[in-house]
Amino acid sequence: QVQLVESGGGLVQAGGSLRLSCAPSGRTFSSGLMGWFRQAPGKEREFVAAIRWSGGSTYYADSVKGRFTISRDNAKNTVYLQMNSLKPEDTAVYYCAAGISSKWQFDYWGPGTQVTVSS
Repeated sequence: QVQLVESGGGLVQAGGSLRLSCAPSGRTFSSGLMGWFRQAPGKEREFVAAIRWSGGSTYYADSVKGRFTISRDNAKNTVYLQMNSLKPEDTAVYYCAAGISSKWQFDYWGPGTQVTVSS
């Protein structure tokens, strides 16, 4: 059973930074995708960023390009989302997700961590 646990959320002022971490348990990933999604109040869940365990290709939503960086540490089986220049519109619950195949598909989800950016 794969479980994903996010950490690193919190309250930050606009322009500040936060780093989210996601450490899957129950499986060591050597292929597939890890991603971050977010859901703001009253809005649908949206894609933020993703990275492939093998090769490290990264993907970003236009709204976070140049501000957010996704990375992975294969030895620690951990994925990070470095968020810089945060804006109030980045306020949301951030979810870690994992896909076990090479397809753009996410099979496992974490419970989410709150990120609040004050103006």
